[in-house]
Amino acid sequence: RLNGAAPTVGWLPVLALAFVALVVGSVAWSTNRALHRRHERLEPHHAVNRLVLAKSCALAGAVFAGAYFGYALAWVGLSDAELAHQRMLHAAVGGVAGVALVACSLLLERACRVSRDG
Repeated sequence: RLNGAAPTVGWLPVLALAFVALVVGSVAWSTNRALHRRHERLEPHHAVNRLVLAKSCALAGAVFAGAYFGYALAWVGLSDAELAHQRMLHAAVGGVAGVALVACSLLLERACRVSRDG
């Protein structure tokens, strides 16, 4: 397999990762708005579900970001290889989507915090 063709990174997994980041970001925004601006109560099991979602997506986003950025870095300096620029571009965008997922997950985790007074 060492002499075979290197795998390509398609747009579909990259866009799916970006979509998950967008969904987690919107959940973080709505949670922050409900808890901290409108001072609504959130059911405990809903809060725990959102916290678990945030923790797992942060971990998955970090793994995907590292994998995509590592794959993009492996193609640096190999501009004469076939499809090298395409592989670097797709992997770099995938890495950015992974970082966005981590950021949105951390925002959701922070939105799940409640104040200690009262």
